Amino acid sequence: MAGNPLDPLQALSAALAVPADSKEQAELLAALRESLETHPSPIPILCTTLIRTVSGAGESLLKRWVLDLLHFAICRSSLSLEVRTQLASQSVDTLVNLLNDPSIRTVKVVIQCLTTVYALLFRFWTSPGRLRRTTGVKLSAIKFMQKVILLQTRGVSDPRLQNKNDPNIAIVPVDHPFISASALEAEGMKLLESVITMLYTSQDPDILTAIVNSWSTLVRQRPSLVHLVVSSLTSWAPASLVGRPASAIKSVEKSIRILLVHISRGPHGSAFSAQINEALTIQAQRMERASAEEKARKAAVAAAATEATRKRPPPAIPPEEQTDPKRLKAEVDNAAANSAAFLAAFDFTTLPIGLVTDLIVANLQAFSEPALMNLVQSYRQSRGSSSVPPAKPSQPPDSVARTEGTPVSGSLSGAETVKEEPVDPLKMDIDEEDMEYEPDKLNLELSGEEAIANEEVILVDIPDDLPFDLSDFKLPSPKDFSMDERIALMRSATTRIWDGAEDLLHTTSVGGSQTASDMWMLLIVRMVTRAVILPEPSESSKDEAESSDAAADMRLTALYSRQDALRQTLCGYIMNDFPARLRLAITWMNEEWYNDRIRSAADPSWRPNYESWLNQIVSTYQTILEGKVDGKPDNKDKAFSRFLLDLPDVPSDVLDMLRDLSVEADKMHVGFTTLRDFVLERPSLRAEALRVLLDLTTHPDSVTRRAAINTVRRWVPGAEPLDPMIRDFALQVLRRLQKRPPQESKSTNGQANGETEDDNMEDGQLPPEELIQTPYLTDEIQLPAEKSHVLQHVELLFALSVKIPEFLDEIFVSYSQMDVTVQAAIQDLITALIKSLGSNNGKLLTLMRTCPPGSESLALRVLSIFTEHGRPSTQLVALVKGLISERDLDARFLIPIIAEMDKGDIIRHLPRVVSILNGQSEPKNLVRSVFGSVVTTPPQTFGSVTSNLPRVRQSELLTPAELMVLLHEAEKEIGLKSAIEAIGICFSMTDVFRSEILAVVMQQIVDEPVLPVLFLRTVIQAVTTYKSLVPFVSTTLLSRLITKKIWQNPHLWEGFIRCAKVIAPASFGALLQLPKEQLRELVDKQPSLKSGLRDYVTKKAGNKARVAGFLDIFGDDDNTPSSASSPATPVDAMMTATPA
Repeated sequence: MAGNPLDPLQALSAALAVPADSKEQAELLAALRESLETHPSPIPILCTTLIRTVSGAGESLLKRWVLDLLHFAICRSSLSLEVRTQLASQSVDTLVNLLNDPSIRTVKVVIQCLTTVYALLFRFWTSPGRLRRTTGVKLSAIKFMQKVILLQTRGVSDPRLQNKNDPNIAIVPVDHPFISASALEAEGMKLLESVITMLYTSQDPDILTAIVNSWSTLVRQRPSLVHLVVSSLTSWAPASLVGRPASAIKSVEKSIRILLVHISRGPHGSAFSAQINEALTIQAQRMERASAEEKARKAAVAAAATEATRKRPPPAIPPEEQTDPKRLKAEVDNAAANSAAFLAAFDFTTLPIGLVTDLIVANLQAFSEPALMNLVQSYRQSRGSSSVPPAKPSQPPDSVARTEGTPVSGSLSGAETVKEEPVDPLKMDIDEEDMEYEPDKLNLELSGEEAIANEEVILVDIPDDLPFDLSDFKLPSPKDFSMDERIALMRSATTRIWDGAEDLLHTTSVGGSQTASDMWMLLIVRMVTRAVILPEPSESSKDEAESSDAAADMRLTALYSRQDALRQTLCGYIMNDFPARLRLAITWMNEEWYNDRIRSAADPSWRPNYESWLNQIVSTYQTILEGKVDGKPDNKDKAFSRFLLDLPDVPSDVLDMLRDLSVEADKMHVGFTTLRDFVLERPSLRAEALRVLLDLTTHPDSVTRRAAINTVRRWVPGAEPLDPMIRDFALQVLRRLQKRPPQESKSTNGQANGETEDDNMEDGQLPPEELIQTPYLTDEIQLPAEKSHVLQHVELLFALSVKIPEFLDEIFVSYSQMDVTVQAAIQDLITALIKSLGSNNGKLLTLMRTCPPGSESLALRVLSIFTEHGRPSTQLVALVKGLISERDLDARFLIPIIAEMDKGDIIRHLPRVVSILNGQSEPKNLVRSVFGSVVTTPPQTFGSVTSNLPRVRQSELLTPAELMVLLHEAEKEIGLKSAIEAIGICFSMTDVFRSEILAVVMQQIVDEPVLPVLFLRTVIQAVTTYKSLVPFVSTTLLSRLITKKIWQNPHLWEGFIRCAKVIAPASFGALLQLPKEQLRELVDKQPSLKSGLRDYVTKKAGNKARVAGFLDIFGDDDNTPSSASSPATPVDAMMTATPA
């Protein structure tokens, strides 16, 4: 009841609906109390509502339950202090009124509640009511007084050492508007003085022990009062306990001694050690004296008792020394009277058992047998019991008869014969078994004339030859009822049961001995089931036999109809109030089953009734459920479950019915509860019921499926033999998702090559006949797989994997043999399981390191789940780094953890991450996120350092320039197309890769001894994006490239030419620095630059010879074929590629 809390209002309503003070109500209230202890939040509402109803109410089960719940809520529950204080404030008035309740138990519970209520309401300062004076109440009051003293005395003054759980007068502010701390403290000290006075004056050892025990807490929490407690204990003496038993005094002495020793060993006992040791020494001496006196008293009592009861023969005294007999008798009588008076006041319970036994034996031996019998008889007469006079051994047997019975006629003729009353044998003492039993004489005396004359009886003429031998006596045959009389008798009996339903209702939940209702139930059930006499087969001729058989069939049909009518009446009566008449239904079904067995053994043609009427009850119950509001049964009603559980045999139809109930949202509680009870308490039905539950774990409806999973998962692990059955089922359902060989190829290969099916299957595949099947799963999963269908197969296993991480191995192994669409569904569905296990789960980390071939994508999904909402742990980063180095895994494994690596690892692994770019949006977004996590955003004032980094330190991140340079240097490892796409991603991050960053990048790359192929493409993209970079490129960058003889690298030379064209005419000054041969090649490839260069040279008008040389290169006509007609090169394609 963990798990799932009960609805308190519904559970309380169910408890109030059953008979008050019944066992069923007790069970319902106990279940509700157990649920409230686990989930106490509804308690304040229930207590506030119910506490007002118990004030002034009589003693009842509900009243005790409410008070116990209130006591739990205030004193021991996990509710917050504010809630408990509010509950105490609302219930204090009712608790005060209950102090006058006549029930001692109620008063004790109320006082215990008020003990905590006083502490909770210390800020509200409400005084509790007066207390009743009984021993139990006084002990509870002692505890209450202890709490009051603790509250109204000052605790530790140092605020650093104050305990929040120790409220005391020190927490009251000095300027409190209406609370006087000094008055409360004075009241507390006065109460302590009253307790000390009670310690010296009380004559009740229990009260004294309770006071001493309560002071241990006072000493621990109030060090300032230790001296007062020590002084009181050391000065105490058992003066007020004079006359009390020595054992009681010794108990109080021990309690005081224990407390003094405890104080001496505590932190405050050193200052009082001398005083305590002196008191302990005095107390030890006092206890030794008391022990010696008690032993002497017991010995004296024993001796006196022995002397008084021992008989001694009279001594031989000379005649001259003999005293007067009357005086001797008087002295003996006086001594006996004094002894008797002493013994009457003596407490024999203080004597040892052995001594008491010896005294009893000595007293018995002191009397002769006749004297002892006379004493016994005198005692009986004094107690008012009539008995027979003691027997006289000297009398003959007939005198005994005359004395103890009615006198015979011969004895009446005597002179004066004493007539004794006859003894009633029913009034004889149970121990008088010495009477002689003589039936003949007793009959003779009882038949006497005088005896008849003394009694007023009516004389009857009795024949002399009347036989009295009853050995051959037989009862007459019972009256043969007609059919109508039989039916009327049965209906009458059934009506009496119906009218007595109230008695049956109160006894349905009572176990143990049989009650009147048990006998009625058994009688009626057997009258319905067994009071049937089938017609016997005829032994006449064939013709007569045929006619008699037909008549017998008709009688048999009528008999069955009559019995079915009776059964229908009984069934209707039961189903009219099924929970209250549950025992009658169980008794009936057990009797029907047993009757079918014995009847079938005797007559094979007997028509069974058990299954048909069981189905009748089940179907009627379903109809009742349908007729309820919304068709929803009471979740606390377990009558139907108990009924099925107590059946002698459960047909398969019932299990099918339970399966149907379990799939209906309003009735699934009945189905699942019954199936669970079958599994736990009916071993013969365990396999069938468990299989139904396991089948339901694959149901398409999520509510039904999860209810079945919650039912079976509680038996894993450890519940034998259920555990292995559930595990095997979950694994077999998982294997249904694995790929299987096609039917046609399987049969063809098997027939043509003579190979078995196992030889044709791949590793991990199972033949179709070995796969488990449930009513809710298709024969084969349809591809492409739907996520809902996959969930039907794996939800049970995922739920079990939380308890049994070893199932993760099976998931990874099976995953590698699944279709791609099934794998995609598994990756999505496993999210909740992975989150519940956590990133520190050892089994998961091991599987990620050693995942089977083909399951790498699942391991990647696990890694993504761990890092999608938080930073990966150091252990996880180290695991993935080792995994990357050991196995050739997808670069996507690096994406979740690359931001947690140091700079060296980032530079080493980043090209591999960039290589996943393939022109699609998903890889592009992943790489963009990686760039955002490993690159620091430069400040507006470039050159300063930022510290606003969410993941790693500034020194562990790449600068934008380092990233761009890395992409160019690793262009071969990345691939030109992927590198171009990555550079385009950088240009799209305009807040990071600004113009000044790109200028730094170009400056760093141009200084490298070997220029990257994509360098000039990046330059063109930079000047296209940021026009402000044109002066830098035209004046600095192009000149540096000319000095590096850029024309020697055809790919870069082509890029140079394109860049010059893009930034023309700003590039004309740098182009004139080219050698004439390269300048001629440039203008040949880009004729559009000739006119511009010619105008530029003409305007400059520098050295005429140099100008003439340039004009000779540039020419006067523009008829040179354009570069558009020249064949495109790979570099042209790269240069003209659209930037990302």
